[in-house]
Amino acid sequence: MRVTLTIALSGLLATSPAYAATLDINVEVPKLTVAEYHRPYVAVWLEGADQKVAANLSVWYQQTGNSEGHGTKWLPDLRQWWRKSGRTLAVPVDGVTGPTRPAGKHALSFNDKQPALKALAPGNYTLVVEAVREVGGRELLKIPFTWPATSAQSGKAQGSTELGLVTLSAKP
Repeated sequence: MRVTLTIALSGLLATSPAYAATLDINVEVPKLTVAEYHRPYVAVWLEGADQKVAANLSVWYQQTGNSEGHGTKWLPDLRQWWRKSGRTLAVPVDGVTGPTRPAGKHALSFNDKQPALKALAPGNYTLVVEAVREVGGRELLKIPFTWPATSAQSGKAQGSTELGLVTLSAKP
């Protein structure tokens, strides 16, 4: 009887799905009515309680060869990101860097199995989103959260010029 019950329970555990902690981020790039519009360069990263970069999540910039492409030349204009992490990276970074995005809402999703979050130690973190636009402005938004999430968490920050609404949702 004991052997049968053990086998039955182990079968249940083997078929149960493995859930991963997730971090979902939405970044809104507002549509601006200006004479000379350029898509913004955007950096999304996590800072630890010590305000040092814990993980680079995404960096959007004009790719070389694009009609507007200036490549990495303007990445230092993402001042906070550049000082804390950007200048030590050899871009492009697989899974992190990509082309600039048009106006609209953009969803990013990460889980604790991916390299960016897999190495994160438990603790308090801040999501930081920085945007800068040629012939435009600069904006930096921050949203605090705890990782790994023991219960569902959410946060938001509203931009005023280069960024719209930025939201974060962390789930266990």
